[in-house]
Amino acid sequence: MTDKKLKAITPLRSAIHELLNHEAEERVERIEKEFKAGFEKVNSYINTVTVFGSARFLDDNQYYKQARKLGSELANIDFTVITGGGGGIMEAANRGAYEAGGKSVGFNIELPHEQNLNPYTTDSMAFRYFFARKVMLVYAASALVCFPGGFGTLDELFEVITLVQTKKMPAVPIILMGSEFWLPLDTFFRNSMLEKLGTISYGDEDLYMITDDIKDVVKIIQANQEISSVYTIPKN
Repeated sequence: MTDKKLKAITPLRSAIHELLNHEAEERVERIEKEFKAGFEKVNSYINTVTVFGSARFLDDNQYYKQARKLGSELANIDFTVITGGGGGIMEAANRGAYEAGGKSVGFNIELPHEQNLNPYTTDSMAFRYFFARKVMLVYAASALVCFPGGFGTLDELFEVITLVQTKKMPAVPIILMGSEFWLPLDTFFRNSMLEKLGTISYGDEDLYMITDDIKDVVKIIQANQEISSVYTIPKN
């Protein structure tokens, strides 16, 4: 390469480098602000339960009805219901808590489709970043209840199980609602991952429980009411 061409490229490379640094600084600043606002929000609540599940179920779906009932039951024993703020299971759990006069929080995510804040929240926050939103959904919860869902639901579930498995977060109850949906996955964990391949260890299959009974869920949550996340910012 000639000296002339090199001199022409060097200023351009320097400008690109400066632009990338500026964009990185702005992104880090946005992330920091989102985390700070999120922690301030979750720290204003105690005894919270986070509910995951599909955004696509309508109010005539059996799981929607169960999630709505669960939200109501939790509100009646003074638990705050936290969801991702969208439709389907999230709406149902928020709706149950809202209709029972309880605290109903939605941590919404900004998406180009399929995610508008449902009307059954008493408090909410919109997130730009999925990872910041997942931190807030999980780390302040006394328990997590996971209804059937799609890739997003499974992503949230597997991340929580991994964090508990690796002791990066407290061993909160992880309750899977709907045995018809979850038992085939449980069988895969036990038969393929544990027994056949050894990709998980004995005891990992007990990090969660499967049930169809709302009463069981409420009993488990009440029994673990004093669990609080080590990640929650202490109040002054």
